[in-house]
Amino acid sequence: MQDIKIWEEKIKEKRKKTEFRDFVKEVASWKTIWLYKNNEIISKFPNTNKIYGVLSNNNFLDYRDNLKNFWINYNFDKDFFSNFQILLKQTKLPWVFHFTQNENSDFSDEVWWVKNCYLAFSCVNNENVLYSWFVRNNCKNIFNSIFVVDNSENIYWASWIINSYNIFFSNYIVNSSDIYFCSDMIWCKECLFCNWLENKSYFINNTSYSKDEYKNIKNKILKDKKNYTFKSSDICLNKNYWSENVVGNFLINSSYVTNWYYSYCIENARNIAFYWWLDNNKDIYDVVSWAWNSRNIYWCNSVWLSDNIFLSSNIIWNSIYYSYFLDWCSFCLWCIWLKNKSFCILNKQYSKEEWYELANKIFFQMDKDWILWDFFPWELNPFYFNDTMAYLIDDSFTKEEVEKDGFMWRNEKIKVDIPENAEIEKTKNLSSFQGFDSNWNWQINPEIMKKVIQDENWNVYKIVPMEYEFLMKHWLPLPEIHWLDRIKLGFKFK
Repeated sequence: MQDIKIWEEKIKEKRKKTEFRDFVKEVASWKTIWLYKNNEIISKFPNTNKIYGVLSNNNFLDYRDNLKNFWINYNFDKDFFSNFQILLKQTKLPWVFHFTQNENSDFSDEVWWVKNCYLAFSCVNNENVLYSWFVRNNCKNIFNSIFVVDNSENIYWASWIINSYNIFFSNYIVNSSDIYFCSDMIWCKECLFCNWLENKSYFINNTSYSKDEYKNIKNKILKDKKNYTFKSSDICLNKNYWSENVVGNFLINSSYVTNWYYSYCIENARNIAFYWWLDNNKDIYDVVSWAWNSRNIYWCNSVWLSDNIFLSSNIIWNSIYYSYFLDWCSFCLWCIWLKNKSFCILNKQYSKEEWYELANKIFFQMDKDWILWDFFPWELNPFYFNDTMAYLIDDSFTKEEVEKDGFMWRNEKIKVDIPENAEIEKTKNLSSFQGFDSNWNWQINPEIMKKVIQDENWNVYKIVPMEYEFLMKHWLPLPEIHWLDRIKLGFKFK
């Protein structure tokens, strides 16, 4: 066991020095933000030669029970990653990842305990989520938003929202309600076009009004639908709440952290994105996606309730090395989709003593080959780079740059949820489908749900019933850009 600790320390020291852009390119590129039509099915995996078969989620559950029979012996005549690729080639994957029973959420990926989620990603315990990422912990009615947590409700086109209600076209809102076109607000309510306020109510452009004055002005402002835009220039940064010794942009209740995007309750960390839970997240380096009471995580993508995880993706539990989608496993090396297993290598079961002996030999070979600290290589990455969280975080990566490194790049338009031969309506014509009636009640013609909307960049999208109802209820206009571009605006930091 002492030898394993030696290899762990070598990995840790290397990973603590990673350049942020390298971390984004190598780790965040393993988290897709889209679904595809793959041989007439909807899947998180595009149709490429890097995936060797996908199954419906129901069929995959039965298949997964038999994965213990799909194992290989480690071959020291091949390098470490070649061994894993052999195992990967004989392993099928699910269309999308649903980790618990979910309701009416087939068009969503990496979801737990959700209901009515559509093109939503990395969501846990929520209801009615549309075109959003990283929505967690009892949230409801979340649309076109990123990182919404802790009992938030009625959130539209927003990012970094914590325990808040009725938030529209805003960013970095904590414990607030009825906020429009604002940024960096905490313990506020009834504010429009404000920034950097705390414990304020009935403010417009950072100016105080009486309650009656505010309501009159608010009604006039919200009737002018030209105001309903979301611009990257609206986003303010460099404020951190209840944190100390942190260097970066907007962190909550954390200490000793550098280089992050949207993270919460962390101690001792570097290069992290979307890492959140209530407490006990410590020693986190080069990690994308969320965690709950997780510690000692190095170079990983998506971990939950985990400890001592190295260079792995989508893991629950502890002491996992170079593995892919394991539930409640421990002491596994180069394994895929196992559940409730321990002391396995390449999905093969070993005794504890056998496992330590073989694992040490493998780590020794990796150290000799100078790859001990490397994440999964590009040859194994099945996603188009420009459809991943890496490109969402940093769109300065060029097609030529990433293809030179071996990543894939999508060139064609994606129409995963667009019916064939649908009637197209251009955004310039949307005014004919919406407006106020003679009594100043906001109306949207339900016929728009039968159309496909084409924006100025020739991207197409549609209005689904859940979205239509929300827009009507909150007097919101029809969106005029594709839903993915709406999300991308939340990542344009000045």
